[in-house]
Amino acid sequence: MMSDVIEDGLPHILVVDDDSRLRKLLIKYLSDNGFLASGAENVAIARYKMKTILFDLLVLDRMMPGESGLDLARDIRRKSDLPILMLTAMDEWDDRIQGLECGVDDYLGKPFEPRELLLRINGILRRLALSRPPSSDHVCLGIVKYNLERGELMGSGTTIRLTSSENALLSALAMRVNHVFSREELIDVTNTRGGGRAVDVQITRLRRKIELDPRLPRYLQTVRGKGYMLVPD
Repeated sequence: MMSDVIEDGLPHILVVDDDSRLRKLLIKYLSDNGFLASGAENVAIARYKMKTILFDLLVLDRMMPGESGLDLARDIRRKSDLPILMLTAMDEWDDRIQGLECGVDDYLGKPFEPRELLLRINGILRRLALSRPPSSDHVCLGIVKYNLERGELMGSGTTIRLTSSENALLSALAMRVNHVFSREELIDVTNTRGGGRAVDVQITRLRRKIELDPRLPRYLQTVRGKGYMLVPD
């Protein structure tokens, strides 16, 4: 399966909803908040797009003409662990339970605040990233190497000392390389105190330890308006 996700590593979300106004609003809102976003007005179109595009998460309406969101969720869950956030105007407990039994990761009743949707999406993606083991136990960053299992940074055969905060930050970035982490995500996964400014300070310190020229970072990159990502060799 091929993906059309661009090289900056932004997660690609498919919004499946027959309400064209809501679908377009969600696509714009997600695009404005650090995601790639595509739309499908029904399950048939969603299935077609999923054959050629590798999505990172589905925002899926429960009730649609033809096949329902529940039908698609059941089918997806038989084949993959693609994250699903289900939307519905049916907000009773038995409806939620039915959706969760189909394997959806979260459930949000309509109407909802866009900010809550964003928080739930970030929560799902964060849990998924942390639950997936990295493809290797180390990450190569030029002349230095970071061992994920031991939380150890090595360069020229010697250990490069990391503070606990620096180690937590580098570990989070290394667990999902080429993924853009917002400052808010990094604050959350590392329990950093001091807000976004504290994250920026830790990034600067890390660059001094892993980059040949910290002023022109090759490995720990800034994605303007989005956050930071680790790009190993």
